[in-house]
Amino acid sequence: MKNVIEQFKEVSFAIMPMAALIIILQYTVIGMPTDIFIRFIFGVIMVGLGLFIFLLGVHIGLLPVGELIGSTLPKSGKVWLIIGVGFILGVSVTIAEPDVRVLALQVDQVSGGEISNTTLIYTVALGVGIFVALAMARTIFEIPLKYLLLGGYSVVFILALFTPENFIPISFDAGGVTTGPMTVPFILALGVGVASVLRGSKESSASEGFGLVALASIGPVIAVMILGVIYG
Repeated sequence: MKNVIEQFKEVSFAIMPMAALIIILQYTVIGMPTDIFIRFIFGVIMVGLGLFIFLLGVHIGLLPVGELIGSTLPKSGKVWLIIGVGFILGVSVTIAEPDVRVLALQVDQVSGGEISNTTLIYTVALGVGIFVALAMARTIFEIPLKYLLLGGYSVVFILALFTPENFIPISFDAGGVTTGPMTVPFILALGVGVASVLRGSKESSASEGFGLVALASIGPVIAVMILGVIYG
């Protein structure tokens, strides 16, 4: 019940200011048709209910499972297994990420179907998976985060020289949408779980989890730029 109440408050505080602003504008400036305004109110209610249920499920199910998987993998003593599972989970949660699907749908419509939503979704997911695997390797071998970030963004800027201009903004948007409500909690919990075993305490592993998300957001940028070079 404590989780239920906390998530209800969080969703309410997130949605109510936006809804209140639109309602004020409706009666002062906009004056949209009544049927559209009613649809807006109905949509706000449905979004709030869906977001509440989604976030509740994330905190009750995804976070504990992600951390449990992360804390169990290092006990196998197999580096390839940790990196491989990190890759598979990175791909899987990205495919399920709602924000990625929204971006892919928009790109599909704008490109007239030339870049299908399926192509973009799996390209982004592959980029996330590779960099989650790289983040697992970073945790295992204690590679400084700054070197990986520097190397990753160096590749991004070099690829930008060869990528068609219309793909560059899409690639950076792809990096942003992967940090959504599905991908971040699970990957963050996975990274903290792995680091808590390898480092010996959960407290000292917090920075490892945040570094993992930072790396994961680079993968889609590079992957979509490569896709742009291929299509270009």
